[in-house]
Amino acid sequence: MINSSDFAMRLQKIIDFYDETASGFAEKIGVQRSSISHILSGRNKPSLDFVMKVLHSYPEVELYWLLNGKGNFPTAETQISEIPNPQLNLKVENPSNLQESNSEIEKIVIFYKDGTFKSYNP
Repeated sequence: MINSSDFAMRLQKIIDFYDETASGFAEKIGVQRSSISHILSGRNKPSLDFVMKVLHSYPEVELYWLLNGKGNFPTAETQISEIPNPQLNLKVENPSNLQESNSEIEKIVIFYKDGTFKSYNP
């Protein structure tokens, strides 16, 4: 059974981590603002649909941590560079413009259309 007050604290931690407002968070996961308010206040318990929407919108959140508080958030593998930033307007450079070089590769950065990116250091 989920402890509602502990769940509410973990939900608030997610909202704070992504620097979201409750309204923005509700919009991103596709629920009404009142749903967030009622869960945070302890009035309502989260539904399975609500939990699944959080996990779908925020893949860095682990199910077991969200429900039971066991595990880590953010996950150990999550890096700041992997966290979506909707205010980024990134463009992908045309790979044909790149010139070959005999230099060693220092870093590879992959940019995704949703504004996220991953950075790899060989």
